[in-house]
Amino acid sequence: MRDFKRYDIWQLSHQLTLEVYKITVNFPKEELFGITSQIRRASSSIPTNISEGCGRNSDAEFNNFLNIALGSANETEYLLILSKDLNYISLELFEKLNNSINEIKSKIYNLKKSLIKK
Repeated sequence: MRDFKRYDIWQLSHQLTLEVYKITVNFPKEELFGITSQIRRASSSIPTNISEGCGRNSDAEFNNFLNIALGSANETEYLLILSKDLNYISLELFEKLNNSINEIKSKIYNLKKSLIKK
């Protein structure tokens, strides 16, 4: 069994999720059940699926959960773009978070490639 806390992608995605929760506190109250809820669920789905995949028995199963995490990372990226375009976050904050999400996506992709080679 893998220890998910040792994976850089889990640590980075956990930090991103904490940041998303912090920034969405300032989103308009009418977005509580809209974009606020959606971006929180999408971002937290990344480390959640990495964690769940680490508890599986095979590389193939782990890879499947990494696919789901990658999908959630793409969803989070779009919701960050939407948040920026709605002026809920600054361009500077968007760029910082977008860099983080792209780093996470790259690391997930590279981990998936290494699992396939085994």
